[in-house]
Formats: sequence, C-alpha cells, structure tokens
Amino acid sequence: MPDKILIAGATGLLGTALAAALAREGVPVAALVRDPSRAAPRLPSATLHAWDPAKGPAPAAAFEGVTAVVNFMGESIADKRWSDERRRVLRASRIDTTRALVDGLRAATTKPRVLVHLSGIAYFGDRGDEVLTETSAGGTGFLAELARDWEAEAQKAGDLGVRVVILRPGVVLSRGGGFLGKLLPLFRLGLGGRAGGGQQWLPWIHEADMLALIRHAIASDGISGALNAVAPEPVTNAEFSTALGRTLGRPTVLMAPQFALRLALGPAMADELLLASQRAMPVRTLETGYKFSQPLLSPALKDVVA
Repeated sequence: MPDKILIAGATGLLGTALAAALAREGVPVAALVRDPSRAAPRLPSATLHAWDPAKGPAPAAAFEGVTAVVNFMGESIADKRWSDERRRVLRASRIDTTRALVDGLRAATTKPRVLVHLSGIAYFGDRGDEVLTETSAGGTGFLAELARDWEAEAQKAGDLGVRVVILRPGVVLSRGGGFLGKLLPLFRLGLGGRAGGGQQWLPWIHEADMLALIRHAIASDGISGALNAVAPEPVTNAEFSTALGRTLGRPTVLMAPQFALRLALGPAMADELLLASQRAMPVRTLETGYKFSQPLLSPALKDVVA
C-alpha cells in the first residue's frame, strides 16, 4: 500500500469506511473536508485539511507525502427531487469539485502516483438486457451524461503524469446505510417488493469488495482507465427483492407501480434511479486479477443484514 492516502469526500458512507479500514492497518490517511471541526468525529485518525472547492483548487499542503488520492466527492443523487436547481447542484458537486481537485494536483510540488475516482454504473444509461462491459459505450440521460462529464474531469489528471483509475460502482450493500438502509425498514415490515415490472437489471457490490477494489486499484501499477465495480452475479430488481425478503424472512409480493414512482419522484428521477436497467459485468475488473470476496447476492445480503 502507499505511504499515505488522501481522501476527497471523506465524510460520506464509503469515505469514512475506507478511512477507518486504512487506519486499522496503520496506513496514514489525510482528508479534504469543508469543516475540520465537524468532520473530526467521523475521521478520528485522519489528518484533516480544510477546503471549499467553490473557492479554488485543493491546497498544496494536502498532497505532501501522498502517493494516492481517492475521490468520493458529490452530493447524494437520491436525497431530493431533481429540480433544475438540484440538477445544477449535482453537476457542480461532481464536475466543478473534481476540476478543482485536479487543479490542486497541478499546483502540487510532488504529485501522487494514482487518482482513484468513483463515478457510477449509471454511466451506461438505461440499456435493457444488453450486457455492459467496460468497453461498452456510454448512455444517454441526466445521470449518464453527468457521469461522462465527471469522468472527463478526473481523466485530466493523466495529463499531469498521474495514473487514473475510474471505478463505476453499482448499488453498494453496506451495513452503514445507503441504498439498503432505505429498503430495510420497509422489507422488515413485509412491505417490500419490486419496482415497476422488476425486470430491470440491478448491478450491486458488497461494501467490503468496494473498499478492497479501491485498494487493488491503488496497489496495481498496471491498472488505469475504467473498471465496473459490480459483482459478477447480475440480478434483476425482482430477483434482488426476492433475495432480500428471503434473507429477512419476509414476503415480497408488493409492487411499486411505475406511475406511482414517477408521481413520487418525478419522471426522470424514477426512470433513471429505479427503473433503468444496467446489466453490467466486471469483465476488465476480473482481468486485472481482482477476486470478489462476495460474488453472490444471497450470501452478501446475509452478511450485511446480519
């Protein structure tokens, strides 16, 4: 592992999990945060550097001694309806902040060897039953175009001699919350079920594999470009719902109709977040030598829910 890792967006679910895992193994961690006093309880072992991306590049001091940067920055996609203003915020929190991060790298006296940038599997858009690998073309729609433009900003670090790895996660199964945290209360009450027809493909990855894949990308000098951060067992939304219900010992006979989802979230948000289909496979990820610790959905759900 590198001598020191810098995390941007370190106070989110994955950022805090990665920082904690590295600290347990004695790997020094630095973090770029807006407010160090507020971030300190979540990142007790990290060296904190104050940074407001809206005010300029990341501070040069944050990169001292750093050999790898991991970029988690970005407002939550699912927390609010996609008004025009919310779309602007989502784009700025990803594209503008990543541009400012790379500007900080450009000004740094010594540069890290690698930037690991977390994008999203929504890069591919709604593709039905098409098998999507790392070489598949990007899709259309707000999230796909957001991911495309976001990745383009991160790739500019390559012009500085920094190796760039783009990870495109599916739904991350985590004990700490996230997607599964929103579902569990309903499913535990027996109110869970598929979204729409349920035939849309739902790419997923266990949090342990997500964190291990980040570290694999950092440690492997021969890896660059995009990797699909998804487990090798693809499932549909209906299969995911059935597996989660079985894990909890609860029925999953209910269905959230397409029209109701669109009414509740707005058509674009419902279509792209819940009803879009991405049958993504980690072809290049496996070719790099990475071995999933949780490749199958049912055991992964049991591990997280337990």
